[in-house]
Amino acid sequence: MNSQPTEHAAISTPLLVFRGLVGGLLMGLANLVPGISGGTMLVAAGVYHRFINAIAELTTLKFRKHSIILLGAVGLAAAAAILLLAGPVKDLVISQRWAMYSLFIGLTLGGVPVVWGMVDRPTPGLWIAAAAGCAAMVALALIQGSNPDAGSNGGVAMMALAGVVGASAMILPGISGGYMLLLMGVYVPILDGIAVLKEGLKARDMDVILQVGLDVVLPVGVGVVVGVVVVSNILKRLLEKAERPTLGALLGLLVGAVAGLWPFQQGVAPAVGETFKGQVLTAESLVKLDPSKYPTEYYSPETTQILAAVGLIIGGFLFTSLVARLGREKNA
Repeated sequence: MNSQPTEHAAISTPLLVFRGLVGGLLMGLANLVPGISGGTMLVAAGVYHRFINAIAELTTLKFRKHSIILLGAVGLAAAAAILLLAGPVKDLVISQRWAMYSLFIGLTLGGVPVVWGMVDRPTPGLWIAAAAGCAAMVALALIQGSNPDAGSNGGVAMMALAGVVGASAMILPGISGGYMLLLMGVYVPILDGIAVLKEGLKARDMDVILQVGLDVVLPVGVGVVVGVVVVSNILKRLLEKAERPTLGALLGLLVGAVAGLWPFQQGVAPAVGETFKGQVLTAESLVKLDPSKYPTEYYSPETTQILAAVGLIIGGFLFTSLVARLGREKNA
């Protein structure tokens, strides 16, 4: 990195807890909204480097009081944000897809200056890695576009992989785990599972709790642990040993990410008699079909909608840039 922030200076326990709770809340929201990086939110809260070091210490079985307190505060706040807000965010993505995707584009591109600010001197290796990262994201978007159900029926293995991907976003400022889940086809299923789990907990319905727990929560949770312990340390070492190519790859991932977020698409209910996911739809089964599972199609927007989308993109970009600036000021 260009320079180490003074974040490692002595800090009181109450202030550490407060920053951890704020960072965890922002990180939880970031994991729900494609385009916002959980790592960037921790930077904004002024606890990013403390968080990374705390994870590294735990993986080497070092238990320092402040590290455990910070991880606990961040983890509890993030879990609370995800549990409480998963349903509303999912509903907005389904009902206002064009607006949410436009916002996601801006939030995603807003991460580019965050990562670029970590580059001290561009090199050919950085640009080559950036091109490769961008190409990989475009290819992933094309694959997902040609097969919208890719990943959505992947079961436990795909959910575990989703947990690993989501955990990686906690470590990398500028990279959105929510967006990666969107491309993998598991974003809405995971949010839907969390919302169902919340309702099951309210109703104390053990059947629902166990089903969602085994199908979604447990595999995703295991994936998150693996991602934090393994992937996070690997990426941390890459940034230490091959900083510029790694940052170049991150830049490419961010720029290429917008390929899968074309906003002017909408879910369209299939008709009675059509074959949907291997089954012929009847009037009864169509009524029971969740709108989140409708196939999507592109449409031609009106001029006012295009202007509104541009405004949302600019707004999202400015928001991410402002959060990153706030983080730099706190760490100055």
